[in-house]
Amino acid sequence: GLADTAKKNFGGGNTAWEEKTLSKYEFSEIRLVEIIENLCDSSNFECNNMVEEHEEHIENWWFKLKKKYPDLLKWFCIETIEVCCPAGTYGPDCLACRGGSERPCHGNGHCDGDGTRGGDGSCSCNREYTGEFCLDCADGYYSLLKNDTHSVCAACHDACKTCTGSTNKDCKDCKEGWIKNEEDTCVDVDECAVEASPCKDDQYCLNTNGSFICKACDASCAGCMGEGPGKCKNCLSGYTIDDEKCTDIDECNHAEKVCVRENEDCVNTPGSYKCVCSEGFEEKDGICVQVVKAGEEIDTSATAPTSAGHEDL
Repeated sequence: GLADTAKKNFGGGNTAWEEKTLSKYEFSEIRLVEIIENLCDSSNFECNNMVEEHEEHIENWWFKLKKKYPDLLKWFCIETIEVCCPAGTYGPDCLACRGGSERPCHGNGHCDGDGTRGGDGSCSCNREYTGEFCLDCADGYYSLLKNDTHSVCAACHDACKTCTGSTNKDCKDCKEGWIKNEEDTCVDVDECAVEASPCKDDQYCLNTNGSFICKACDASCAGCMGEGPGKCKNCLSGYTIDDEKCTDIDECNHAEKVCVRENEDCVNTPGSYKCVCSEGFEEKDGICVQVVKAGEEIDTSATAPTSAGHEDL
């Protein structure tokens, strides 16, 4: 309101100009419009609608009452139309929030209805805190400081569900995926070390802190123990063991041709191959025929009956 507009139109050092101009600006309708526009966020329809509805009240304050009541929010919202409360208070009677109006919820949460005539004054605590007044530490946090008015909680180690300090030796209880060892310290459970893998047949298990991930085997593998073609249990059809890893079989290099039609080429693919008509030829009725451009004659010697391939195109 006033504070946001008080220093506008500053003349930059010319005292006489400032006195003349700022005096006019201070009581101008331009400044009144700016104050009204600054009362609400542009996206807050309810607030803007309320201000528009009570614009006469604001104009009356501007021209007659602002020297006596310099705080527009207090005069207009709290005392005149009675839809607001001072910060830290709530409800029809503007009662203090839990923890007091100076530090609602002891600074560790949000007071329901804070600054409005609604709500019940209850606290919604920040994630670190719990309890009616947000003074207790939530699970996963421990207390660094606590008295009647202040509480500071810090995060436990990742392994701890509850704790008394910052390390995995300070855990009271371990989180799921962790277990206490002989030294009473929460350590990670290696879910991948069990005999029966928790993952599918075409996946391998990767241990993580407190959990595990199932990742897809290499495309060449029929089951695997880790990442890449060197970790396959067995090779899929179309692959063979070479240098201790599953390697694609190049069917196109076999002594016996796999693509036997005239004017046809073999193209190797991962784990397989396909038969395609040679450049300048196209598939028609199961044979590779020469592509004929307009005005050209067909060379019938370039066609032949079809023979089956593995993956004809």
